Amino acid sequence: MPRKRKLLAQLSALQSNSSFPQINALEDLNATPGEDFSPKSSKYFVTEKKNSSQLEGDFFNQPCVSLAKSFLGQILVRKLPDGRELWGRIVETEAYLGGEDEASHSKGGKQTQRNAAMFMKPGTLYVYQIYGIYFCMNVSSQGEGAAVLLRSLEPLQGLDAMRELRRASRKAPTKLLKDWQLCNGPSKLCQAFGIDKAFDQRDLTQDSDIWMMPGQNPLGEQDVVTTTRIGIGNRGEWAQKPLRFYLRGNKFVSVVDRKMEREMAARGHFSCS
Repeated sequence: MPRKRKLLAQLSALQSNSSFPQINALEDLNATPGEDFSPKSSKYFVTEKKNSSQLEGDFFNQPCVSLAKSFLGQILVRKLPDGRELWGRIVETEAYLGGEDEASHSKGGKQTQRNAAMFMKPGTLYVYQIYGIYFCMNVSSQGEGAAVLLRSLEPLQGLDAMRELRRASRKAPTKLLKDWQLCNGPSKLCQAFGIDKAFDQRDLTQDSDIWMMPGQNPLGEQDVVTTTRIGIGNRGEWAQKPLRFYLRGNKFVSVVDRKMEREMAARGHFSCS
């Protein structure tokens, strides 16, 4: 009997000590090869990290011009249906001030089914179609009917997927797009990020498919060029108002205003290169 009790005790201890490896083995069987199961990489910690770094409502709740400038350097993130994430640094924006702005879709304070997102809470996406083919993406700000157009991005992550999306959206086969060609325009960035009318009226602070994260480096006045908007044309004085903003020296900007850069250098805003 003593010998039998001793054997049973040894067996019980062995089972107790091996319980954790058995659990880990099951996790390993279900794991993706190469996946790190440390706490920092678990799905719970990833979600917490994303939420903590995501730009929230207070950031978007700014006057239109202030928000347009604040967007520069921030990161736009798009999660595709297959789980891949596309990241792009915002390098060019335009402000549309609402009712008073003759170039705005909400000029005169007119609210329609098309521009309803411009009157929604700050951080709401306003996506509209041009020429019946292309899409442009704006973000609502403070001010009735005011919004910021995202004009250009610097691609950071998922460039191959961006090329796939750009290629799929273009009818004729073309040469492989270079990095700087992927998102250097409002319609191009929508193609590269798979943005269409389905994203209209989405909330950047709540959506699981698209959001913004803070950029790493704070910008100074010397980093930003302030100039006129693109394609305004016959909007009188509003065509000349300095409501476009871009990162100086960034090759991903759609249109560089050399004349304005020289004028700003002459005023001492930055040295002219």
